[in-house]
Amino acid sequence: MAIDALYKDYFQKSRVFLYPLLGIRRGASVIPEITYISWSGFIAPEDTKLITIYPKRTDKEYLNFEKHVLINHSRASDFIELNDKQLMITFDFSDMKEDWDHFLNGRYSQMNVKLKRSIRDFFDKNSANYVYIDSYLFPEKYFNLYADLLNVKINLLMEVGELCSKPDLERETLIAEVVNLENKKILG
Repeated sequence: MAIDALYKDYFQKSRVFLYPLLGIRRGASVIPEITYISWSGFIAPEDTKLITIYPKRTDKEYLNFEKHVLINHSRASDFIELNDKQLMITFDFSDMKEDWDHFLNGRYSQMNVKLKRSIRDFFDKNSANYVYIDSYLFPEKYFNLYADLLNVKINLLMEVGELCSKPDLERETLIAEVVNLENKKILG
């Protein structure tokens, strides 16, 4: 697939650039409803925590996935029942502080090349998403194309260096109260 138009709508940057780094295979039957990088009053973006919100399920398939993949994940740090319908699992990225800072500042192309490949390869190579993600992570291959689409000089894009906007911290912040914080489980 080729890029023939700009992607203009906001998308959850944490879901696209951080969630794939968990190594949970694409197409798993259990996926988060949404992801965040902060939780109002509890977790700041600088805390290097990926927040995932999962629907609370009791079926065997989900419980098996929760037990063997989510709770035992090497990055899992907190497991919190938000309410009777949702669970929050946080994942710790403190070992990747420099790359996390690149993410926060919208410098996706400056992330570690191995991480960039993991992010890109999470997406199906035959999908439109794959080529967009590739352009955000490896923009130097796409400056000419984007310059044409934006009707700007290539030097401007090369100077900016990035082809994707920074995370919108408002949209990447969970606003929720916990029914009972005693339900919090520290993992790891």
